[in-house]
Amino acid sequence: MDDAVRARDAAREVLDDIEPERLKEVLFDRLSDTSMTPAVLTLLSARAVDSNVDADAERGPTAHRTASGDSDELAEQAAGVQLIYEGLRLTRSLAHDVPWTTDDDSDITADLDVLAADVLVARGFYLLARTDAATRAVEVVRAFGRDQTHRRREGADTAALDRNLEADIFALAVIAGTTSAGGEAPPALLEYATDLGRECDVDGGLVPAATAFSEATTDRIASLSATDSGSDDRVPSSATDR
Repeated sequence: MDDAVRARDAAREVLDDIEPERLKEVLFDRLSDTSMTPAVLTLLSARAVDSNVDADAERGPTAHRTASGDSDELAEQAAGVQLIYEGLRLTRSLAHDVPWTTDDDSDITADLDVLAADVLVARGFYLLARTDAATRAVEVVRAFGRDQTHRRREGADTAALDRNLEADIFALAVIAGTTSAGGEAPPALLEYATDLGRECDVDGGLVPAATAFSEATTDRIASLSATDSGSDDRVPSSATDR
């Protein structure tokens, strides 16, 4: 199964119980249109540690099961990273272009977008809550809040501050992926991931995973994943520690 499809299916599954129906439609529409690059990076990072970690994935999003009977946990963690990114990206968009300008249906759409952003982040946290990526997920959201506050200051480099979100999400993705496979993300891998996140950001969005992750990029992730971190710290510092 294609990685993007696998992660998208897992994300839709965790959002399937959302009500009202119109809000769920907004959430599903965003998932249909978005690049699943952060989720795919999570899967690639897991394979860099253990190539057999998701050997059953081709049978479907719920095919791979752990000893406890849980469904595809790796795909769920990938979806968690993706959902947090989608929620924060939507929040960023709403903060930059305030939508409440008229007293008509457009205000209702804006209200739904705010709810959607909250739901996306909350469900993303739900999927990562009991994983080794949970602490970093909290740091990503805190860093995002600081950056969006700093960008309001006169003379702020708004473009660079905005791109920090993509950088931090890519770091979160490699932490989620490597730790889910029993490894860890060395500082060199985190640095590479943050740089890659900034490079893949195009006009406030991400390039498709097929474009972002060439064979050379995948090999580089695998090489850096095998590097001894020289530390017992499972959540090394990165761009989120600003």
